[in-house]
Amino acid sequence: ANIQEGDNLTVLVLQTRIAATKNAFALWCSGGDRIFTWGDPDSGGDSSAVRDQLRGVRQIHASGFAFAALLADGSVVTWGDVQIGGDSSAVRDQLRNVQQVQCTN
Repeated sequence: ANIQEGDNLTVLVLQTRIAATKNAFALWCSGGDRIFTWGDPDSGGDSSAVRDQLRGVRQIHASGFAFAALLADGSVVTWGDVQIGGDSSAVRDQLRNVQQVQCTN
């Protein structure tokens, strides 16, 4: 395409990010709606149970066996080992207006 003086040009640049538990990986673009996970399902390698909730992802953090995603609306979605942080459904209503997520091993 020939770009001429005075033409408008729109460019979209997405920064790919990755997080890892001990046995799984999560790949996403900040602000995006597509998360790719692979590895041991019990360590977060399978995000299919929360896939519909992962919209507008700002950050993903990983502990040893679970992931936590901070979304643009300030909510948090977790997946991975349900015994070690991978299930936050019991406190979902409390995870609103979250500014930062920090994980430990």
